[in-house]
Amino acid sequence: MYIHEQPDWPDFTWNQSQLTALLAEVRHSQGRLLGRMESLGFRLREEATLQILTQDVVKTSEIEGEQLDADQVRSSLARRMGIEMEALPSVDRNVEGIVEVMLDATRKYDAPLTQTRLFDWHSALFPTARSGLRRIAVGGWRTAKSGPMQVVSGPIGKEIVHYEAPESERLKGEMSAFLKWCNARQNMDPVIKAALAHFWFVTLHPFEDGNGRIARAIADLMLARSETTAQRFYSMSGQIQQERNDYYRVLERCQKGSLEITAWIEWFLNCLRRAIGASEKTLELVLAKAAFWKLHAGQSFNDRQRKVLNRLLDGFDGKLTSTKWAKLTKCSQDTALRDITDLLERKILAKEDAGGRSTSYVLND
Repeated sequence: MYIHEQPDWPDFTWNQSQLTALLAEVRHSQGRLLGRMESLGFRLREEATLQILTQDVVKTSEIEGEQLDADQVRSSLARRMGIEMEALPSVDRNVEGIVEVMLDATRKYDAPLTQTRLFDWHSALFPTARSGLRRIAVGGWRTAKSGPMQVVSGPIGKEIVHYEAPESERLKGEMSAFLKWCNARQNMDPVIKAALAHFWFVTLHPFEDGNGRIARAIADLMLARSETTAQRFYSMSGQIQQERNDYYRVLERCQKGSLEITAWIEWFLNCLRRAIGASEKTLELVLAKAAFWKLHAGQSFNDRQRKVLNRLLDGFDGKLTSTKWAKLTKCSQDTALRDITDLLERKILAKEDAGGRSTSYVLND
């Protein structure tokens, strides 16, 4: 029996005493991180938020098998946040859509979560009303026309059904109850409410597609409410992506049987704790970047040099070569070599050990 078939649905239960110590640890970690971020000043907080939201947008799509260009995501976020960036790339519509959703969820966390708002999020995720090659209903709950909403795996003809959501005829009433609960005040910790909101929404699976991304956006909105800040300093989606197998496993287990979902809440809290811990790396990058430009404040750099140095400071993927420099800055190989040589002479860049055609460069410690 699926959980939504239980006569007492959706009266979830959980073992509060089993979660008390873990919840206290998570809330302490949240407060400590927020306090540390507050001490950075507005500009560095915005830079940290940009880094985290970029990761959040990329990873929440990656969980669903969609690979987004991180530079486009960062560009779209920076423009909307009013952060100046060098040579902003053009951005695809699907990138703009998920960026709109994440910013609306986190920057307007105190606004009511309504049917219209969810429909707008869904329309933003699917601007062409297609999921891949398949046309889907956009900006409305799924209907009987789309058939049963199932989570399946395995090859065609040998599919394994892991979960089947409620029939479409139930969705209007079910979502009305869910949204009323989301916007009401309950006598529960707001982080527990974030865990419940994510689970409840993804169990209903009200859209033809995009349910996972919207469930994670709802969780981010609820977590922002728990912290009363629109700035995000950790990526829950990034952590879920790393633990996606466990994520799907605990969801499947708790979506069958009784309404007792302690296992899900415990997993959510542990995932959140690890996400907050992982944010330390982002903070280190932001601080290192600020320290670098402060150290070199009196020096002159051309636009190409600033662009590549910022990429290195943000955590460059792979090795930096003259060929990559030329591609990133859209210049000739000779110009790239002149830029690099200038930075080598000033001891800002250093050559890595391998030489010849495979010569690569790193920031000089």
